[in-house]
Amino acid sequence: MESGTIVEFVGVQKTYDGHTVVIQNLDLSVRQGEFLTLLGGSGSGKTTTLMMLAGFETPTRGHILVKGKPIEHLPPHRRGIGVVFQNYALFPHMTVAQNLAYPLRMRRKSRVETQMKVDKAIEMVRLQGMQHRRPAELSGGQQQRVALARALVFEPDLVLMDEPLGALDKTLREHMQYEIKQIHRDLGVTMVYVTHDQSEALAMSDRIAIFQAGAVAQIASPQELYEQPASVFVAGFIGENNILSGKSAGRDESGRGVVLLDCGQSVRMQASAGFADAGKPLKLAVRPENLVIGTPARDRLNQCSGKIADTTYLGDHLRALVDIGMGQTMVVRKPLQDFARPPAIGEDILIGWNDGDGHVFA
Repeated sequence: MESGTIVEFVGVQKTYDGHTVVIQNLDLSVRQGEFLTLLGGSGSGKTTTLMMLAGFETPTRGHILVKGKPIEHLPPHRRGIGVVFQNYALFPHMTVAQNLAYPLRMRRKSRVETQMKVDKAIEMVRLQGMQHRRPAELSGGQQQRVALARALVFEPDLVLMDEPLGALDKTLREHMQYEIKQIHRDLGVTMVYVTHDQSEALAMSDRIAIFQAGAVAQIASPQELYEQPASVFVAGFIGENNILSGKSAGRDESGRGVVLLDCGQSVRMQASAGFADAGKPLKLAVRPENLVIGTPARDRLNQCSGKIADTTYLGDHLRALVDIGMGQTMVVRKPLQDFARPPAIGEDILIGWNDGDGHVFA
């Protein structure tokens, strides 16, 4: 196990029926003190991975190490890991204080120590005065705070969270993202967090592991994932991206890769050493915010002509869908002040971007 690593999955595989592999040969390390998010769509394996670490699922093959020791055969209560579930899993017949005391009672802490830790946890999640309420008397956000406090009250080194904000409305969810991140900073505890929400992952994480079909497609910082995706899947999964199909037309005199798009228009992009031979299929990814339209597009290396297919008013900015031909469309997102007037549907438009404003994937 590497220095500074608290959790390590080594060759972990999981199948429920002996045929369909849900997790395939997973090698994944979690660093001490980091906030790692497991991000992916339904069925990608992120929750199964978390549940194996928590002890509620058992690997079919491989090992899970915590602080260098295998834990796959330890029951959940002996792993010393705090867990926050999507439905909070609070005891409805217990008060807030009793819910928080439960993990301490199971660990046979003294009454004095239990009271001290419960008081500290209640203050940490700002629920003073609510010690004697039961879960049904709390709002969703307050219940979420109790669940978080219960996972932290016995001071574990590792806390796992399975989509804990999924049931909250947008405003409260964003507020709780800040709260959880602040607690993470204050305590220095290692957190492994599961979500399918890209913006949540980008806002909260030190690193993000993107799951695809039971494997990690890429693990990196939010900025690296967004700006340097390792595959078409990652490029399309993190944030909004224009993914265009085409084929290689070789390189130009400056060494740039030339891509002939399916719509018939050619563009030039910075090409890696492995840029595909002429005629090989390619995918091109360009983010909406890297595009300019209208007169400024004439100053860009790449220019594509098209027609406005649709526009969406989004308050501070406008999102325009542009048809560039042969069934290919591009999304442009710009602040409202960039438009002298909103473009009309059916209007001819020029889109521009430079060779370093996107990525090409073989």
